[in-house]
Amino acid sequence: MFIGDLHIHSKYARACSKDITLQRLADNAKLKGLSFLGTGDFQHPKHYPDILNSLQEDSNGILWTKETNPFPFIWQTEISLMYKQDGKGRRIHHTILSPNKGVTAQIIESLGKRGRMDYDGRPIFGFSSIELVEMMRSISEDIEIIPAHCLTPYFGIFGSMSGFDSFEDCFKEKSKYVNAVETGLSAAPPMLWRVSKFDKLNLISSSDPHSYHSYRLGREATLFDFKQITYQNIIKAIRTGEGLSGTIEVDPNYGKYHFDGHRVCGVSFSPEESKKHNNICPVCRQKLTIGVQNRIEQLADRPEGFVKNNAKKFYSLLPLAELISVILKKGVSTKTVLQEYNKLISKFNTELNVLMDVSLEDLKLVVNEKIAETVIKIREGKVRYKPGFDGNYGRVILDDKDENNLIKEDHNFLKSIQKGLDSFSH
Repeated sequence: MFIGDLHIHSKYARACSKDITLQRLADNAKLKGLSFLGTGDFQHPKHYPDILNSLQEDSNGILWTKETNPFPFIWQTEISLMYKQDGKGRRIHHTILSPNKGVTAQIIESLGKRGRMDYDGRPIFGFSSIELVEMMRSISEDIEIIPAHCLTPYFGIFGSMSGFDSFEDCFKEKSKYVNAVETGLSAAPPMLWRVSKFDKLNLISSSDPHSYHSYRLGREATLFDFKQITYQNIIKAIRTGEGLSGTIEVDPNYGKYHFDGHRVCGVSFSPEESKKHNNICPVCRQKLTIGVQNRIEQLADRPEGFVKNNAKKFYSLLPLAELISVILKKGVSTKTVLQEYNKLISKFNTELNVLMDVSLEDLKLVVNEKIAETVIKIREGKVRYKPGFDGNYGRVILDDKDENNLIKEDHNFLKSIQKGLDSFSH
């Protein structure tokens, strides 16, 4: 089995760490247990030379780090499209995979004719998703386009704010050339299984990290089953499902847009609660940001818990450093958390080994009982979350004390907001 993370960013992308390098990504991917990564942002005029200088391409379209134990990458970027279609403004993010340097150079040339690419690793263009498919296919039929974080409200193909109700609505007659979507942090395969018109789409998962650290890298990833890492094997799996084994996901409640809400006001609602409030924030009276769970309820024609035929396996996990951080109540990058993390990696080689395979008994030999038990609970889906909303990550709830603290925090926050509104009104 190979594990790939195909949605990466460079230091040139907005809101991303300026310390990201390809070598740091490779080093942390090895710690995580990943088999290959996307390069991220290949069209950026500063990152493209970085790729050429840091990596060496083989005859299968795979780029390797120049070291004793080389790590593989494939050409990958993400672009943002903002346009009007069917009478509505659309904002859609797409991941693009390229088979080799020659094709990548042609993609860069074509995109360069349509807009600037030097200001952000994820550039914005004003043409449609249909035009994107036409442009890419005119260059090479081996280019793969994958709608990113497909249900995110603002930039997902099926998002509540600017997305479409179906794949065909977005791509029209070109939909036959796009084969998969990325689930995103706020969604998971069982949610998409509830929509019958999504059945023909293969599901991949990627982390979309804004740093090179292993607690962001590979938090979501795709499982592949083939004999060798080649570009053709990867896109065959994505296009046909043959060789696509499943995905690694975080619990969708952990994602930043699972529930509805209004971040500024600290308001978070389930779909049922939003309906009671007519999708209006009770604090400021503005429209709520409608999250992924509500959007699925709008689109679903199957009941919750439905499992489609031949569904791929998926694992619901939480990054190990974040898990330890929650238990020890210390920052994720603190020395205390890193000590516990390094104990586990030294013994079991990779983070994904720890999260997916190591037994409770073996974990207890290395770390304290609570950390060991929580790894197993998350693996078995027995941990609760306070759902994320409107750009806020979800929170892990380990016990009643955690839940009471979160309720108290929410109460105090809303109290301060209301006090501010009262002062303003007077």
